[in-house]
Amino acid sequence: MGAIAKTNLLGLDRDELERLATEYGRAPYRGRQLYHALYGRRERDIAAMTDLDRELRGQLASRCHVAYPRIVREFVSRDGSVRYLLGLDDGQTVEAVYMPTEQGDRDRTTLCISSQVGCAVDCKFCFTGLLGLRRNLTAGEIVGQVLALAVAQSIPPKARLSVVFMGQGEPLLNLGPVMKAVGLLASTDGCGIALHRITISTAGIVPRIHDLAREPVRPNLAISLNASNEAQRTALMPINRKYSLRELMDACRAYPLRPRERLTFEYVMLDGINDSDADARRVAELLCGMAARVNLIPYNGGSGLAYRASPLARVLGFQKTLHGRGVPALIRISRGQDIMGACGQLSLVGSGPYLDSPTTAAGLGPPPSAGPAAPL
Repeated sequence: MGAIAKTNLLGLDRDELERLATEYGRAPYRGRQLYHALYGRRERDIAAMTDLDRELRGQLASRCHVAYPRIVREFVSRDGSVRYLLGLDDGQTVEAVYMPTEQGDRDRTTLCISSQVGCAVDCKFCFTGLLGLRRNLTAGEIVGQVLALAVAQSIPPKARLSVVFMGQGEPLLNLGPVMKAVGLLASTDGCGIALHRITISTAGIVPRIHDLAREPVRPNLAISLNASNEAQRTALMPINRKYSLRELMDACRAYPLRPRERLTFEYVMLDGINDSDADARRVAELLCGMAARVNLIPYNGGSGLAYRASPLARVLGFQKTLHGRGVPALIRISRGQDIMGACGQLSLVGSGPYLDSPTTAAGLGPPPSAGPAAPL
């Protein structure tokens, strides 16, 4: 008879761990202690959780374990960013990116993480669309990316940290596990990441935007806009056929914002496609009256897609037009471009120097590359 597969405790929330404790005949507070050990102290060895009694630790260790996604490869950028290829239990791989705001500044670190293996949205300028959707990630696999990178980069618990869901996948098409992961990340006795430092980015899944608006605990929301009218957006983002730009703007206007909160609109600048002064004026009209800001992201290219980045002068002109109409706009230069780790550069091609981990699996083939946006 084969060995019984152990349950991975990573991804279980406080209530689930309290119920687990009672199954072993312990008081619920033992589950809360286990919760803090997993997420607050980042304990991976059950035997080291000495606030639990020896018998309980032995019982848990016989049936459970704590497993982060394993680091298969590390791609190191000249700017200090690191792109991680992470292996999952079923043999799939996903990517996450570590980005110091300034090289070596660990007090202003951003982690870009994935919500799915691949993506089904198929934005035409994004390498993620070339992968297709393989599956959703679990809450444990999502939180595990954050913890794996934090350990790899020696980021201490409770350090100042930002997390952006801008890697592989469309977070709102995996909303349940994403929001469970957000709760674990933001919990003060869990990972302790400030909620205002967690951002979900969506291509515009309108019904799920309404669902997110009703969540009692929710992160920041960023909208991938990238076009100034219906026809243009449909050509660049086929999801616009299902959820039109007009419906998306209506959902954004109805979205309840907290004091001093703004919606962020991401706009990838494509040379000769969506970067004219007329485009800028139309974007300003779309956002008129909203508490919003725009991140202008020069396109990050690569072989396989024919788009080009807008010249800097054009990006500056676009920004000036938005500013002139009262719309705050920042130019965001993506990190990790030399390692295919920048915004929209998901593909099945490795690039740049990498460090093989001792856990590198044979036969994986070339790694995909993650595509974070710059920190918000």
